[in-house]
Amino acid sequence: MIRDLYNVRVQPEEGSSTPLTEEEEQRARAVLFSDLGNVIAERGWVRFPAYSPEERRRLVDVAHRLSAHWGQQVFVEAEDECAMKLYLAGDGAQPPLLR
Repeated sequence: MIRDLYNVRVQPEEGSSTPLTEEEEQRARAVLFSDLGNVIAERGWVRFPAYSPEERRRLVDVAHRLSAHWGQQVFVEAEDECAMKLYLAGDGAQPPLLR
């Protein structure tokens, strides 16, 4: 007997991530825009983990959207291979992370 399989997806290789759908990507960026924007508005800067190039691109896009929304430049810099920092002008000179 032959059976048809519906809604079956190929599993990604071990250690790789699955790309988000367009709707999931929009929701993720909207949440980052809101949550990171609130923290930046409160203290002028925020650190956020970014382990993959996709996550880094997402944070850069969020910084550009915040800049356009506020009319004030939101800067982005990579702190290390696992974290990025978004900050307003004048708030970028924060002390480094204690390790």
